[in-house]
Amino acid sequence: MSSINHVVLIGRLARDPEQRTTPTGTTVVNFTIAVDRRPRPDGTKEADFVRIVTFNKTAENCATYLSKGKLAAVEGRLQVRTYQGQDGQNRTATEIIANAVQFLSPKNGNGYAEAPAPDAEVPPGFEWDENNPPF
Repeated sequence: MSSINHVVLIGRLARDPEQRTTPTGTTVVNFTIAVDRRPRPDGTKEADFVRIVTFNKTAENCATYLSKGKLAAVEGRLQVRTYQGQDGQNRTATEIIANAVQFLSPKNGNGYAEAPAPDAEVPPGFEWDENNPPF
């Protein structure tokens, strides 16, 4: 039996994307989007802040064209992983590994910018650096 792990979210960036390059040369960009929940019966609005991780060309485009407050659609898969923090404590990270990111905020007020097709999910042979997680 196969399983399904597919996530599609639309939200605004909570802060500017952070870019880094791994020792193997892979570009990794992470950012957080605020995804609105349905309003409560009393009208109170809430949002979930979801960590997004992108790789390679998609990551480079996100670093170039996205910034705090911009609206983006993210398609990918949910990943929950554990790692050991600098204090020696085990931590859990829940994040979306993005396959595609579409920029929804107007570009110069006359259209929309979209990231080109991604080159892959996590690159083959890519390993997480537990001492330097991608966020």
